[in-house]
Amino acid sequence: MAGDSDVGDLVSTPAGGRRRILDRWRLVSPSGAQVVSLRQLPKRERARLMAPSMFTTLNMVSGLSSVLLAFRGHFTIAAALIGVSIVLDIADGYVARLIGATSPFGLQLDSLADLISFGLAPAILVHTWALDEWPILAWLVAFLWLACAAFRLARFNVTIDPAADKRYFVGLPSPGAAAVVMATIFALDSPDWGPGSGPWRAWFPLVVSVVPALLMVMTVRFRSFRNLLAPQTRGARFTTAAVVVAILVGLALAPGLTAVVVAYGYVLTAPLGVLSAPLRERFLGAESIAPPRTRMPSVFLPLEEDDEVDGARAAAVDGLDEG
Repeated sequence: MAGDSDVGDLVSTPAGGRRRILDRWRLVSPSGAQVVSLRQLPKRERARLMAPSMFTTLNMVSGLSSVLLAFRGHFTIAAALIGVSIVLDIADGYVARLIGATSPFGLQLDSLADLISFGLAPAILVHTWALDEWPILAWLVAFLWLACAAFRLARFNVTIDPAADKRYFVGLPSPGAAAVVMATIFALDSPDWGPGSGPWRAWFPLVVSVVPALLMVMTVRFRSFRNLLAPQTRGARFTTAAVVVAILVGLALAPGLTAVVVAYGYVLTAPLGVLSAPLRERFLGAESIAPPRTRMPSVFLPLEEDDEVDGARAAAVDGLDEG
């Protein structure tokens, strides 16, 4: 019985025979940051820390709505909701940095929301919009996109380095990849674009979905353009305002063309940056190019004495459950 064992203080056997582990849980940050429960904070501080999560939740709502509308055949609206998710994803990060409300909970919630809005929603959208006639091919493409997005977000979570150059992303960000799908559907009324018939008619949707998916898991550098979100000088503020106004006017007058220019233009910044790096380094200095990429240390930390004890207790509990 549990009460007669060395782990009697760890488990209880309520009605129904189910055991619950009563030992304390510890959340350890690989960066060494102290992690505390929200319940230990004052209500005002708790509300401040949870504010960015409101935008993240709306991001999830928008992504889920895009999936449901894609199944109903409302492809343009579904694509527009992916664009809304991109704006909300930018907003939650900006608000978190603005009010100093970054937290491990917010980081994980943001990644889960991104997996819905920029992983699942674009995969379903491409599947239903262009590849529905070829179910096996559509399944493979949708799975590839979702797997690459999940891998991209997981890698981002475990390789956060406070000392890294914030000007660059490693790999195409998932919102940038989703923007390619969104822009393509905005620009084309129908996926029937290009020569040929039959499977050859799917070549353009395949390129639009496979190339961004693979770029998400590559180590190519993409500019983050965070300086546009937090301008420090008058000139930078003017540049940010001019870019925002130009995009809004373009979306009002020619949404498809504007979306294509912004989305495809961002993807092209990586190869253009690589090709122009020697010239920029020569005339603008080393600060104008991406620094050499350094490998992050393993995210698996060595066990401490307390962790070994907890592991032994957990093993003992598992033994009781199996018995």
